[in-house]
Amino acid sequence: MNVRQVIPRDAIPSIDDPEFDTDYAGDGTDEVVVVEGEPTKAYPVRILNYHEVVNDDVDDIPLAVTWCPLCGSAVVYDRRVDDRTLTFGVSGKLADDDLVMYDRETDSEWKQSLGHCISGELEGESLSVVPASLTTYAEFEDAYSDGTVLQPTVAKSEAASKTDEPADIDYGTNPYQSYFETDGFGLGAHRGTGQQREWTRTDLDPKTVVLGIEGGNDAVGFPLPRIEEAGGLVVTTVGDREVVVVSTHDGLHAFENPPFDLDVTDDGRLVGDGTHWSAVSGQSDDGRSLTRGPSRRLFAFAWQDDHGGESFYK
Repeated sequence: MNVRQVIPRDAIPSIDDPEFDTDYAGDGTDEVVVVEGEPTKAYPVRILNYHEVVNDDVDDIPLAVTWCPLCGSAVVYDRRVDDRTLTFGVSGKLADDDLVMYDRETDSEWKQSLGHCISGELEGESLSVVPASLTTYAEFEDAYSDGTVLQPTVAKSEAASKTDEPADIDYGTNPYQSYFETDGFGLGAHRGTGQQREWTRTDLDPKTVVLGIEGGNDAVGFPLPRIEEAGGLVVTTVGDREVVVVSTHDGLHAFENPPFDLDVTDDGRLVGDGTHWSAVSGQSDDGRSLTRGPSRRLFAFAWQDDHGGESFYK
């Protein structure tokens, strides 16, 4: 694992006192990380691009909503480790081009895509993944009528600057737009330094969207194109977990496999047990819900960095 200091600590500021409202000033096509609860909350990527970590609580569970733009990695973690509740910030380091977080309680450092502590007092500990999803704001608004959305904050961020010094944030701009539109990946591609990482696979592009699921000692990454090729739905076992992975026009979703068969209609809805189910929320027309499974959404290169080249669903 290659760990390097790229920018000063906290040059990208975490959000530690998040505010929510039912109104959203962005676009319906904006991506949001969704955590279900009372109420269900949406965390827009256009905000996460400038902060990368939101320390929050949902249903009295302390959570870290984390996002690494270089890895396209959205993972929500439980902030509790043993009897401690941790608060996370952005260390300014990268581990294999992935965000390295640090906790303010012990100063330990954590690889974001894995949730593993890589140095410090808590080295060897792991954070528990909390079920969440990445979808569009329009899909979120349609699926969760009582949902609330994270609001912008007044802050400075290195992501808003052309130097390592933080600058005032304009949430209406996307500092990673050109990165997401190009084939290159990693810090070199983002900064245009010419120091491009090598990718030798021909079956997957490095920025292929992957949903990573772990069960016991097993880990399987589900690439979006392979789920689409399978008809939009795959039922399989990962370690001790039987899961159903569903693709929609905006991404991937994972649920515990229910005790009945599911299928996907031409309009992207799930059907099973005599009713329709939302592939985004897992909610049925007759008031039932599928159980969302813990997963990580990220790019193929980041999943391969963490789990090796043979860890993809085939």
